[in-house]
Amino acid sequence: MERLSTSGPAVSARPTSQPNLDHAVEDLRAGAERLRWTPPAARAQLLRDCLACVHPLMGEWSRAGLAVKRLPVDSAEEWFAGPVPVVAHLHALAETLDRIAVDGRPPMGTGIRSRADGRLEISVHPASSLDRVLMSGVRAHVLLRPGVDVEGAVEAQAELYQHASAEPGVAVVLGAGNVSSLPITDVVTQLFNEGRVCVLKMNPVNEWFGPLLERALSPLIGAGLLRVVYGGADVGAYLTQHPGVDWVHVTGSAATHDHLLWGASGPDHDRRRRGELPPLVTVPVSAELGNITPVAVVPDAYEPSELAFQARSVATMVTNNASFNCLSARMLVTAKGWPQREQFLRLVMGYLADTPTRYAYYPGAHERFRRFSDGRETRQVGDVGGEKLPWTLIPDLDSSDLDDPLFREEPFCCLLSEVSVDGRDPVEFLQRATDFMNEVLWGTLCAAIVISPRLERDPTIATALDRAVVDLRYGNVAINAWPALNVALPSLPWGGHVDGVGPVTQSGTGVVKNSLMLGGVDKGVLRAGLTVRPTPPWFSDNPKAGRVAPAFADVMARRRWRQLPRLMARMI
Repeated sequence: MERLSTSGPAVSARPTSQPNLDHAVEDLRAGAERLRWTPPAARAQLLRDCLACVHPLMGEWSRAGLAVKRLPVDSAEEWFAGPVPVVAHLHALAETLDRIAVDGRPPMGTGIRSRADGRLEISVHPASSLDRVLMSGVRAHVLLRPGVDVEGAVEAQAELYQHASAEPGVAVVLGAGNVSSLPITDVVTQLFNEGRVCVLKMNPVNEWFGPLLERALSPLIGAGLLRVVYGGADVGAYLTQHPGVDWVHVTGSAATHDHLLWGASGPDHDRRRRGELPPLVTVPVSAELGNITPVAVVPDAYEPSELAFQARSVATMVTNNASFNCLSARMLVTAKGWPQREQFLRLVMGYLADTPTRYAYYPGAHERFRRFSDGRETRQVGDVGGEKLPWTLIPDLDSSDLDDPLFREEPFCCLLSEVSVDGRDPVEFLQRATDFMNEVLWGTLCAAIVISPRLERDPTIATALDRAVVDLRYGNVAINAWPALNVALPSLPWGGHVDGVGPVTQSGTGVVKNSLMLGGVDKGVLRAGLTVRPTPPWFSDNPKAGRVAPAFADVMARRRWRQLPRLMARMI
């Protein structure tokens, strides 16, 4: 395969020819009609057939990803970026389809709560005693939009399976280039939540995973429900404008999305964007387009162990996948005058310094790094040179400088920024931080809040936290956790917040995952402990992670209690 540049665009090593693209779409037109009449039980079996194919590939999958990203062979990172979320998603969605086959609809989570403001919360995690063991202390719920009552929630759930005559369709899925699980979860969502067969175009950066993906999803390919193709922007443009295509789903940057819909920069691009000319893509588009992910730290007198644990968590958010994640921590939001601010920043930098710098494999990383960091005060740690970049903090941004590029554009490299807002008092800080995240920072995908449980024992502060979670215009909010846990839970919908301006929100429209097929969704909310023991296996500095990850993946794939002692022995 052609070596990928760290500064220019990714180039496909083996593009699929246009005749073969036409043939793929033609095959799928017939497959769409077959899927339309495939009953839920048979769909569940297709997912379990895929699960049976994925399980023996997990080790090979992890090793291949580690080799591409030049990580040690005992790293846990690719286990948690690839096999673990995929087997969790396949299993959860198969269970949902089993319930639809028997009851005509999926369960409404593990319970519905009507809030004081009349809105509904649907508890989705933990859903089993095994969940409680595997992710101890983690709870998650889905907040529905205002005005959706229980009857409306039931009506909006699993709409595809309430309307047997739903029209078949072909979706083009433009796969992500940074995380290997995403093309699979995008395809599975389109097929089983939306009822569309898929032609998946692999991103050139992730082409290494194509052959493994084809083996993992061979039951779907054999059933005529999926075709996998390769190529760059020209192949993507050809497919998205193909007359046989009914839908487009893209995971990528906002610039990629805009180029796809409105073409190259220039007068015609601007006219298409204003609606004076038709867009290049005339079918509906759903998308996940990135985020400047904020982590707001509510001021308090934290214990040393609490401050250290959350600093380790932030360092993991930065270092995982060399920071090439849409949910990497990009912006620490602290309180002006918080006495522990400098201590916290030093802890974050210390944990970053303990993590080896990474091969910056994603195209354009070096150029973006220079563009965002040149001329600024920075704190940098780690060995650099060649194709590596230093872990970098840009502290003390001016919250009133609304045009600062670090507030308006996702850097998508190993840069973490910090800004302080008014509010030594937790209640005032939560309001000011919420306003800043909503009104100043680009993106609507996910946000994190760090807060001490001691503060929440004050009813006034607890109310302020709840108000902040409700008011945040993000599709997912994590409390005391990395929002990667939100996307790792298949039951939580993942996508940009629906309260956007214009036809596409900043982080895109539509959701993936959502294994319970909930409708009327406002956001997913996840909560974890301020500290967790033992150290989570996805933490970058966990020395046991490489031994824990394969056992964790095995338990997630098999869902059997007898695998648990082996996992527990490796974690402790």
